[in-house]
Amino acid sequence: MYAQLTYFDGPRGPEQLAAADFAAKQRITPAALSVPGNIATYVLRRADGAEVVVSIAESEQVLIDTQKAIMSTQLLPGEDAALLRGADRVEIYPVLQVFEYDGGQS
Repeated sequence: MYAQLTYFDGPRGPEQLAAADFAAKQRITPAALSVPGNIATYVLRRADGAEVVVSIAESEQVLIDTQKAIMSTQLLPGEDAALLRGADRVEIYPVLQVFEYDGGQS
């Protein structure tokens, strides 16, 4: 299992965040879902718009294939490239340990 951390440094304003949310829902998520082997994605966002996207996949190759699938998408009608800056950095790590919690339900 591998994890990818994708960083979008802040600050990002409301227009940039709205554009990023639209792109994620309408274009990026469908592209990622088209690649078998993705397990989960967590989006973490601070008040200033800085964001870290944590993606978990079965292999490093799945993460690379997902990056390619996303980068090959075309902007949708109404998307403004000026509002969609790319990630500030992307890091891939092998997952060494997983701790799952049942919320105290055991």
